[in-house]
Amino acid sequence: MGDIISDKTMKEFYIPNYILVPGSEVRNSSYIPACPVIVFINSKSGGQLGTELLVTYRALLNENQVFDLGEMAPDKVLHQLYVTLETLKYSEDVLAAEIQKKLRIIVAGGDGTASWLLGVVSDLKLPQPPPIATVPLGTGNNIPFSFGWGKKNPGTDRQSVESFLNQVKTAKEMKIDSWHIIMRVRAPKDGSCDPIAPLELPHSLHAFHRVSQTDKLNMVSLLINILPFMLCAQFFLCF
Repeated sequence: MGDIISDKTMKEFYIPNYILVPGSEVRNSSYIPACPVIVFINSKSGGQLGTELLVTYRALLNENQVFDLGEMAPDKVLHQLYVTLETLKYSEDVLAAEIQKKLRIIVAGGDGTASWLLGVVSDLKLPQPPPIATVPLGTGNNIPFSFGWGKKNPGTDRQSVESFLNQVKTAKEMKIDSWHIIMRVRAPKDGSCDPIAPLELPHSLHAFHRVSQTDKLNMVSLLINILPFMLCAQFFLCF
């Protein structure tokens, strides 16, 4: 889609290419979007609904602000975005400063997908983390239900997506708690513990490193950062 958008309503959510794509030509804009969004969609969630949502969001917004989680990891996307925003702010780019201040994230998927995004945003340790709205696209959808987004899988047509975007724009921000849990496993008496075997962990679990061999509990383990369901360290949007 590039940097051209004809729908005046969608301009309120639009982010131009020079902020999204490194190396793009800077184009000064006098229009400040009211609710710039970055959209992450798990195309594998909800049967074909995830794929259909991707098509609709990319048709309405700049396709470069809508990401398929099956193709792009959210940590890399957000890290690059915030590096670009900080660089542009340093150059006194007013639009970049406003986008960073007003940015909201939309994540479409199940509870595991939502927890994944919460963990990623938490790991960035931003001074002003962006609020996150969840599109119920899983089976349980407990997270979106708890914050007023419902449990029912959404419509994927233009009207349904526009309605959801407008709800995101007017939604109220709510803080929730964060918990870190350290899981330890006792070291085997025979054989070596190294190297650490590849772990197939859910996205909400983050393996960091082994506890020292000199640990007083005489255990070798992995530190796990767990951010499931309601125990997450970010903002949600509710209405």
